[in-house]
Amino acid sequence: MNTVSPRILLVRGMMAGVLAGVAAFLVAYLLGESKVDAAIAIEEAGHLAAGHDHGAEDAPVSRALQATAGLGTGVLFYGVALGGIAALVFCYALGRIGRFGPRATAALVTAGLFVTVTLVPFFKYPANPPAVGDPDTAARRTALYLLMIALSALLAAGALILGRRLAPKLGNWNASAVAGGGFVLLVGISYAVLPGINEVPADFPASLIWDFRLASLAIQTALWTTFGLAFGFLAERALVPSVAPKEALQPTS
Repeated sequence: MNTVSPRILLVRGMMAGVLAGVAAFLVAYLLGESKVDAAIAIEEAGHLAAGHDHGAEDAPVSRALQATAGLGTGVLFYGVALGGIAALVFCYALGRIGRFGPRATAALVTAGLFVTVTLVPFFKYPANPPAVGDPDTAARRTALYLLMIALSALLAAGALILGRRLAPKLGNWNASAVAGGGFVLLVGISYAVLPGINEVPADFPASLIWDFRLASLAIQTALWTTFGLAFGFLAERALVPSVAPKEALQPTS
């Protein structure tokens, strides 16, 4: 392999993040926006039933703009940021987690980040549609979610270190099993220790919450899958030297 500057991989990670953001936007627009509209309709119906008519108030940004340009811009920036972070993790992991090529390393890093950053926090604090959640507890809910991400990342890093130290004694497979089991155990303890949040109104449709959460998970899955495939391809192009043309291989007379 060629020695490539981390800056090149960082740029390629951000490029892959743009593609991932586009894929996430398409999934969000096709699957998620209808659920958001349904939740907003329930919220507005509740305001009207309570005697609070906000129909005369003009929203600073129209719903149509939020669902298109606003959503696309936010998801693209999110994809670029995660792409840059994942590329830096890839630079550290390449050659340190086994004799894997760029594509395999990119796939492993992407899968690890997907579990750490998305799945672990999601199962403890899943996404909720509009009209669900007390506005007064928004800061607390955000802090707990970020804390869960930080704990998950620290536990994943600890599991990697433990697996590497146990590998010479137990072998790669057994060491990975022990480290993975320890990660799952400590995540479970974190779930039990951190406070739960249940602010779903009693009359809110359970099916809408379920569909919204599935759509949120589908968006994240599309984001990380697209990034892993795109970055693996771009990283391999940067790190693996191209095969010389046939003309260059022919002996000169």
